Amino acid sequence: MDLRRRGLLAGAATLPFAAKAQGQTAGDWPNRPIRLVVPFAAGGAADSAARAITPVMAQRLGQTIVVENRTGAGGSVGGGAVAAAPGDGYTLLWDASSHLVNPALMKGLPFDYASFVPVSLVVSFPGVLAVKADFPGRSVAEFIRQAKERPGAISVGTQGNATAGHVGLLQFTRRAGIEVIHAPYRGGADAARDLAAGAIDAVFITTVSAGPIVDSGRARFLAVATLERVPSRPDVPTLAESGFPGFNSNEWAALFGPAGTPAPVVARLHAALADALADAGVKHRLAQIGAVPVGSAPADFARFVREGREQMATLVREAGIRLD
Repeated sequence: MDLRRRGLLAGAATLPFAAKAQGQTAGDWPNRPIRLVVPFAAGGAADSAARAITPVMAQRLGQTIVVENRTGAGGSVGGGAVAAAPGDGYTLLWDASSHLVNPALMKGLPFDYASFVPVSLVVSFPGVLAVKADFPGRSVAEFIRQAKERPGAISVGTQGNATAGHVGLLQFTRRAGIEVIHAPYRGGADAARDLAAGAIDAVFITTVSAGPIVDSGRARFLAVATLERVPSRPDVPTLAESGFPGFNSNEWAALFGPAGTPAPVVARLHAALADALADAGVKHRLAQIGAVPVGSAPADFARFVREGREQMATLVREAGIRLD
């Protein structure tokens, strides 16, 4: 599903009617600061996007938004903290693809990821296939040919097992009919560093992580894993253009509320988010970190989450993915 095509206009057109239909009002919400839990480390792409967007959202809502990093257990520590909070709009979750992966991989979680109320897929971080500077191939077709000539010999780094990069790599190799060595790291920056040093042959990570080493001449982009070319990298073809129609694999950051978050509160959050994503300063800051604004409507995002969770469960089972 291409959420960007539905995006902000769909949300703006439908949300007020949905709220009225349910006969609920937001009342005096918000009348105190809002806590936004980010289950990832400070300074990373998801955290940076949250801190770029929330100041403008806070202005529109008339209350402070406090970003709180609660890391651990693949994002489930922060997720659990929000799941245990009241659904009153004062505690929110800023999550990523782990929101879909964790239910498929982690058994015995003390909360249900399906209970969260989706507000919006806020930004995406385009995935990319990049190779070391001296890799003998300058296109996706040549990469595939090399992999078929040397089955199981080409190493490809990702930001870790069961991450968006790992899933994207699995989808790519399955469709290409090739076998590679998966090299999971503890983050895209680590994988990029080893690619720059020539320790691995390729990476399937985000443009955010791979960009610096490509710009320094120590690696080369082969393709981005988006349906459309990335504005910051207009010369890099997509995998869809390179023989894989419909291929779309990205990391993302999204806004959720705990169970019970009222529809009018969701509507106000989405409206404030839409204003933030339209702000010129926010656009500039997001572009600097390689984030692409999305701002999908809650109904579209709910469908994305539901379908993505089902697809992830199937992929994890069929591919035998395990946690590190």
